[in-house]
Amino acid sequence: MNHVQEQARAMLATAVAEARAGLAEGGIPIGAALYGPDGTLLGRGRNRRVQDDDPSVHAETAAFRAAGRQRSYRGTTMVTTLSPCWYCSGLVRQFGISRLVVGEARTFHGGHDWLARHGVRIVLLDDPECAAMMRDFIGAHPALWNEDIGAE
Repeated sequence: MNHVQEQARAMLATAVAEARAGLAEGGIPIGAALYGPDGTLLGRGRNRRVQDDDPSVHAETAAFRAAGRQRSYRGTTMVTTLSPCWYCSGLVRQFGISRLVVGEARTFHGGHDWLARHGVRIVLLDDPECAAMMRDFIGAHPALWNEDIGAE
């Protein structure tokens, strides 16, 4: 494993902890974290749509909000357990976040390819724990999952 992947896996651990916490609260197990250019954790969060009855609280948004206002997002890394939906992909692009670490994209292939085409460096880890957590959740709660991703 190269240095970039080692660093990405260490960052992913924060997002996985958030996803597990969300699952324990009865929510959707997606976690995220935003790291500064120097590797400092700026903010972390989890999908809280169910817990807060707020459709806008996706994991990436929660991590972004927890980080607070930054002068610039150049050089920052958004880490997420699952490929980001269009809403969260738009957040990454809108604020110029430089790198996206994705835990897995098997259960949901979101906007990370689009982000790559627009200059965001993508590290796709294909993490088996992230995939198993989502597979189990989708199997147990398909209606809630479809609501989360905006599927009919």
